[in-house]
Amino acid sequence: MDLGRFKQSLSEPNPPERASPELAALWHAAKGGWDSAHQLVQNEETREAAWVHAHLHRIEGDLDNAGYWYGRAKRSRSDRPLPEEWDEIAKALLESDVA
Repeated sequence: MDLGRFKQSLSEPNPPERASPELAALWHAAKGGWDSAHQLVQNEETREAAWVHAHLHRIEGDLDNAGYWYGRAKRSRSDRPLPEEWDEIAKALLESDVA
């Protein structure tokens, strides 16, 4: 699946069937389901989940907590607009084995 197709799935009632927890969390976040997204990644131990987790805390406005999760993801804090970071994360996940 590519980024365009993943974005098209946002019109569906559920995330793509084979989406990883990280991708499913991004899907829920894009649809305003912060709590559902957070629940999907909060107990995952991957660096990718930590990156999504950081993004979620940026959405929430909790930048200190986001900074912690960027550290766990081994990534620099993002100052990009949230939609651009969402695209960056989704594309990276779709191109990796995490998808």
